[in-house]
Amino acid sequence: MLKIEDLRKSFGGVAATNGITLDFPQGSLSAVIGPNGAGKTTFFNLITGAFPPDAGRILLGGENIAGLSAPEIVRRGIGRAFQIASIFPSLTVRDAVLGAVNAHLHWHAKLARRFPLAEAAAQTDEVIELVNLQARANTLSGNLSHGEQKLLDIALALALDPKVLLLDEPTAGMGSEERWQMIETVYQLWQRKKMTLIFIEHDMDIVFKYAQTIRVLSYGSVLAEGNAEEVRRHPKVIEAYLGAHFETAKS
Repeated sequence: MLKIEDLRKSFGGVAATNGITLDFPQGSLSAVIGPNGAGKTTFFNLITGAFPPDAGRILLGGENIAGLSAPEIVRRGIGRAFQIASIFPSLTVRDAVLGAVNAHLHWHAKLARRFPLAEAAAQTDEVIELVNLQARANTLSGNLSHGEQKLLDIALALALDPKVLLLDEPTAGMGSEERWQMIETVYQLWQRKKMTLIFIEHDMDIVFKYAQTIRVLSYGSVLAEGNAEEVRRHPKVIEAYLGAHFETAKS
């Protein structure tokens, strides 16, 4: 579904991504990990068109989307939720999601309708249910808890019906119980939608439990990739990121 080929981007002579080549199959659930400054967020920024790559290809369903504008990439089927939730605090949860659904359906002229079209309303209710925010549908987005705001951010991405969903640290800033609730919601979403889902995460317990495949970045390059056991015991990953104490504790 999503293939990355020799992706490169430098800032001021520093290589943020240095020839990344990765393949994310249709319906896969993958984690991207690595130390701070490894190039993880830059990698997502390149995929979503926040800025263009210096070289390389980003193939979505065989089409090279590298260098397209962010709105065009969204229309092609890439959705993203951010580490810091990007929501509409003055709108209710339902109105925010409904606006995103309408935008996706190119019904901009109908956004001011008092009664939304039935199809848009049904899709809105489905998206809200997917992220377990039914009980908060009529709550102002700005009054949601931190975790609920991140769920709403995911809902806004889902409203655009993406083929590939990127989640940038979905559990950041949460307590232990809330983190596990969040990632379980994400996992159930992936199981139901069968989309290609890629998430950046620093909590290794979450990564090793949920990700089918883990990609490790270091200094803008792919250091390793594999399943939880392969990555956990990879000597270069232990040295660069996990630390020997982590591997020993999990043995």
